[in-house]
Amino acid sequence: MAKDPRLKRFNLKGYNKPKRTPGHKSKSHMVLARSGGKTKLIRFGQQGSKTAGKPKQGESARMKAKRRSFKARHRRNIRRGKMSAAYWSNKVKW
Repeated sequence: MAKDPRLKRFNLKGYNKPKRTPGHKSKSHMVLARSGGKTKLIRFGQQGSKTAGKPKQGESARMKAKRRSFKARHRRNIRRGKMSAAYWSNKVKW
């Protein structure tokens, strides 16, 4: 199977490897998702937003609530798997 030309065009390291896009006007990350023979370029994450990131020792109750709310609000879309922006946002930003 030939390599996808989008890997080179967007300077991505490989399939299913997210990359920050600081120059994009609205989305903070991108990934060339591949699942079951299908490939799709997905841009996700709000540019400049303050997300909770990975859980940290001594995290504030406000950040914990923020993380919980995001995961609850997007649960269905996260469950759709690697071909959804919510999955990648959950994995990278939350």
